[in-house]
Amino acid sequence: MSALDSSRDSQLRQGTKARHSNQFTSQVKTSNGHNATHYARNKPGALPTGGRKSSNLSKSSQASNSTQRSSHAAKTTHDGLPRNPRGAATTLQSAPDKTRSSLPDNIVPRARKSHAKRSAYSFSQLLAWWRDRKSKLSTKKRWVSRHPIFSVIASVILLTYGWSFVSFVSNSNNGQIPAAAAEWVRGHGGSSIVRWAENVWYSHHQPPKGGRPPKGAIPIPKKVVVSTTAPVNHLPMPPAIVPLASPPIAGEGQWSPAGRYVNGVPAVYETFLRPDPIHTSLVVGVAWMDTTLLRATLYSGSEIPGGGPWHYTAPILPADAQSLVAAFNSGFLMQDAQGGYYSEGKLMYPLVNGDASIVIYSNGDINIGSWGSQVSMTPNVVSVRQNLQLLVNNGAPVPGLNANDTTRWGLTLGNQIYVWRSGLGITADGALVYVGGPGLNITTLANLLVRAGAVRGMETDINTDWVNYSVYNPPPGQPAAPSNGTSLLPTMMGGPSRYFIDWPRDFLTMSARSIG
Repeated sequence: MSALDSSRDSQLRQGTKARHSNQFTSQVKTSNGHNATHYARNKPGALPTGGRKSSNLSKSSQASNSTQRSSHAAKTTHDGLPRNPRGAATTLQSAPDKTRSSLPDNIVPRARKSHAKRSAYSFSQLLAWWRDRKSKLSTKKRWVSRHPIFSVIASVILLTYGWSFVSFVSNSNNGQIPAAAAEWVRGHGGSSIVRWAENVWYSHHQPPKGGRPPKGAIPIPKKVVVSTTAPVNHLPMPPAIVPLASPPIAGEGQWSPAGRYVNGVPAVYETFLRPDPIHTSLVVGVAWMDTTLLRATLYSGSEIPGGGPWHYTAPILPADAQSLVAAFNSGFLMQDAQGGYYSEGKLMYPLVNGDASIVIYSNGDINIGSWGSQVSMTPNVVSVRQNLQLLVNNGAPVPGLNANDTTRWGLTLGNQIYVWRSGLGITADGALVYVGGPGLNITTLANLLVRAGAVRGMETDINTDWVNYSVYNPPPGQPAAPSNGTSLLPTMMGGPSRYFIDWPRDFLTMSARSIG
């Protein structure tokens, strides 16, 4: 072996040690004549880097072997490492450049990584790197691989609830997407989250104060025409409601007949007025129903209260539409109603003493009162729907009625919030009164029920999507249908078609006892 070969082998061995060390130092001389030390450290899992190999060959040795080096130059560099496909050596560049010369003396830029650098590693280096990488990966397993059972359970829950949520909110029968999403979250244990979100939203979107209603929002009363050809027992027309806001608007609080007549007599009257002296640009609707001409029915929903099968459930059948006069919303979700549900012989939720209750009897009569004292279970009771506690008793708002008390009058929203609400009351002569509209809290709702003549009254539902009252006035001999229905307020969601679809919530209807 020649002296050149021995020298080269020695250099290669030294270079290999430098390349396998975790830290190496290369001297880089900048153009201003100062020496700067460049430090580089191999990162875990990164490819090993090679050090710069400077040649110690003497000029005479290099000259005597120039022919051999020339023939080998196409395949190797001056330090004995293979060239990459582009012919670039895998060493750090020590030649000064303009960029380095412009930097301060104590800052040395990192050497650029290149494809050429990686392509020149020997098989043994790559094998060592791969073994090191594999060892690190095996000691740092992912959470999923460490907990396969929990991962499967989490995936199943996510897919199940995700599909349930998407299916629910995409069903138009469940209301608009925001309302449907809130209902789904409530039904899956998130009532507190929904209450917080709704309170924040409504607190920042309160109804305007002052102003006047839009033109035509309070219509001029219609003239009442009562047929005398078929006399029938009926209640007298209710007296006008004294407006709460002053000065009154023409027609405010004045009753007009609505919906189909029963034996030539109006069975429903409607009126419109402002809810209080502050929110004077808003209008709420009031419907008065003659229970001597109308019989009540509770329709049970597939989701509220659930269960079934039910004889009376949405959609309203054509046979029942023949006598239908009015249909309107019932109460809260059962977990928020704080009460029970009984209908068609099925006790879906236990009835609670002291709760405000809508009670329907086998002859179609309807009553409202506190369960266990004013109303109770008897053999002729066919339906009971409870919702919170009474707002009105003995013809006045209940003592201690407080808009901030959510323990007695609902946890759906902080009751000081002015939102869409509805309420139901019974008058001294047995007429049924419905109140619904925007900008109401429980105290203004109670005041309106009292102004409408209720001796006992309760809140039914809340929020824009759920407050709905419709009357129907089909041609003689024809059934009620969405095409001949009218909402109490034009801004009520759902319209007259709501109860002619697969509506999933419970609701009430008032139908003619007889058609003359």
